[in-house]
Amino acid sequence: MQVVDYLHRLPQLRKNKSWSAFFLTSFFVTIVFMLMWLSWPKESSAMSCPKLLSQQFLRLQDEVPQDLCQYSGKVILVVNTASYCGFTSQYDDLEKIYTKYKDQGFVVLGFPTNDFGKQEPGNNKEIAEFCHNTYGVKFPMFAKTTLSGPDSNPLFKNLIEKTGTKPRWNFYKYIIDRQGNPVDSFNSMTSPSNKKITTLIEKLLKEKP
Repeated sequence: MQVVDYLHRLPQLRKNKSWSAFFLTSFFVTIVFMLMWLSWPKESSAMSCPKLLSQQFLRLQDEVPQDLCQYSGKVILVVNTASYCGFTSQYDDLEKIYTKYKDQGFVVLGFPTNDFGKQEPGNNKEIAEFCHNTYGVKFPMFAKTTLSGPDSNPLFKNLIEKTGTKPRWNFYKYIIDRQGNPVDSFNSMTSPSNKKITTLIEKLLKEKP
């Protein structure tokens, strides 16, 4: 192979003080190895990110775009939220289970919406302040969204299509496994700390990403 031959000749080129040939050869070898490295098969980030998570949403507190692919390999609880709902106190349990399981690969993703009962009238800044000041929410929250109509949230749209169930009120919950597959859903009446949910989370956390 020509590259190997050149490598064998490098000491001789130094000895003969053929510096221009030496530098030209070194440059050539460097370029060849760079091309070999670039052409070497690598795992594509697009391939490692489940289709369900291949989308972006604005972060609630500062409206900076966030790629959901950063949560690939985690067990995810997706929930639609509202600040003035009879179930708003579920923020407390959502934060508790997030804190309990986050180091094991679990995350809660919250999406405020005004779709049900007009119970989320505020803007993103107001919602963020409410979540932080009232419940100390630290799990990821995203900008105010809608779950119906032509501008419906694409993540929820996909979850509805895959599960055959859709939110009928605030604090509807979907559980997604480490492979990015929705495995179950729970209605607003089911608290995040309900044993059905925590048992499922613990089971899915034991699976390999």
